[in-house]
Amino acid sequence: MSIAPEVLKEAAAPSMDRLREELDRTREEVARGNARAVDRQHSLGKRTARERLALLLDEGSFLEIEMLRRHRAQGLGMERQRPHTDGVVAGSGTIDGRRVFVYAQDFTIFGGSLGEAHAQKIQKVMDLALAAGSPFIGLNDSGGARIQEGVQSLNGYGGIFQRNVQASGVIPQIAVVLGPCAGGAAYSTALADFTFMVRDTAQLYLTGPDVVEAVTGERITHAELGGAQVHGTRSGLATFVHEDEESCLAAVRDLVSMLPDNNLSRPPTLPPRGAATESRPRLASIVPVEPNKPYDMRLVLAELLDDGDFLELHQSWAPNVICALGRVDGHVVGVVGNQPTVLAGVLDVTASQKAARFVRFCDAFSIPIVTLVDVPGFLPGKEQEHAGVIRHGAKLLYAYCEATVPRIQVVIRKAYGGAYIVMDSRSIGTDLSFAWPTNEIAVMGAEGAVNIIHRKELSAAADPAARRAELLEQYRAELVHPAYTAERGLVDAVIDPVETRSAVARGLSMLRDKRKQTPPRKHGNLPL
Repeated sequence: MSIAPEVLKEAAAPSMDRLREELDRTREEVARGNARAVDRQHSLGKRTARERLALLLDEGSFLEIEMLRRHRAQGLGMERQRPHTDGVVAGSGTIDGRRVFVYAQDFTIFGGSLGEAHAQKIQKVMDLALAAGSPFIGLNDSGGARIQEGVQSLNGYGGIFQRNVQASGVIPQIAVVLGPCAGGAAYSTALADFTFMVRDTAQLYLTGPDVVEAVTGERITHAELGGAQVHGTRSGLATFVHEDEESCLAAVRDLVSMLPDNNLSRPPTLPPRGAATESRPRLASIVPVEPNKPYDMRLVLAELLDDGDFLELHQSWAPNVICALGRVDGHVVGVVGNQPTVLAGVLDVTASQKAARFVRFCDAFSIPIVTLVDVPGFLPGKEQEHAGVIRHGAKLLYAYCEATVPRIQVVIRKAYGGAYIVMDSRSIGTDLSFAWPTNEIAVMGAEGAVNIIHRKELSAAADPAARRAELLEQYRAELVHPAYTAERGLVDAVIDPVETRSAVARGLSMLRDKRKQTPPRKHGNLPL
């Protein structure tokens, strides 16, 4: 008895159910990962790539791309090791319902090292983020370039960096370092708008301790070379440092909630809080009248911003200036403020860099800027001059002059010399300038001015101390009384401190639809 050919063909062909089962089995195996490698990842105090994405994104929102991607490298045994995903999980999900694009390097596969396929997956998700106009987030946990793939790895990094630059100022970019991030990979974190690091597990450097010792003879640990403490306090590379992955990824979600999707949209708003008519009596007692007595500027921020809530950037790096995101009457603002508890709030090399980068970010993404001024000047001395304080101070000056977003200056107390100009003064384009009755806006403080102007007279005086006191009183009465700059149109209003929140809220409301055209040019030449 013969069997019809069509029956034989049907029996040999796999059924749809069988194909679906095979697909499900493959996807489950890929998602589960290698049990031993996962256990080792957990033993290092780190979560897997998929566990991290589950913490970062809204439940059930992640859409993975190229899950079954494999490398195509040959030689050095690579053809016998071709795991799916090639060590990076990439795709898109939502945070509080808003679209983001993300990748998470998988240290359980090739140590998260970057090869050709790995890089192409990251590049694709970056292209999608830019095309969709959505924030881009990278979760980094990688041993660096995949040596077995040679120059293809370096080429992959170059493509990522080029996309970082193309996306800069167009979509928010967030780098999260949750393990090693070595070699070329480190540059992508530096090109991002914000970098998060987890203490004890995150490592960020160009060359590891072994190379450092081989080249220089210096022995140094991973943490000492590029740990979160180093980058959070000394290099300024880490915007935020967290104790564990849970708090770190929760903070990423908080940050995204305050950022716009792209440069053509505005940050998310919350319902109005009645700030335009709100008085804050505590502001009258926070700041000492005496110009040399310190206070914590964060207390002023807490009274100015909704619910006293703000997200401070670079909290432990250049702490003499505060940069923070918060809300006024439901609208996101960026706040720059001198911090009198650290170096009396002076500007120096690092503070200028920190504030300049923040001002430029706010301007790129349509976030209004409020500047709280209490600055005695730039930090003097040979060390600062040789470190380039003029050039770095010019970065902050450039950033403010270039900014076209609504800008409000509030002079709390001291505002002396070039530092007054740089802290968003009227002369460099602030839209509104308010001053407290404690304001002292001048070339320098009364003591220094009297000592210079009346040096000869004081040296010849019968009673130098008494004469100095008279001259100080005269100088203050003539040149630094509270209404001096208001009389000359350099301050729009001298306000009661308790009115600060309402004045800022009304000013921001007035400026909300501000439009300013800049001269046509390819780009300016920032004093880098």
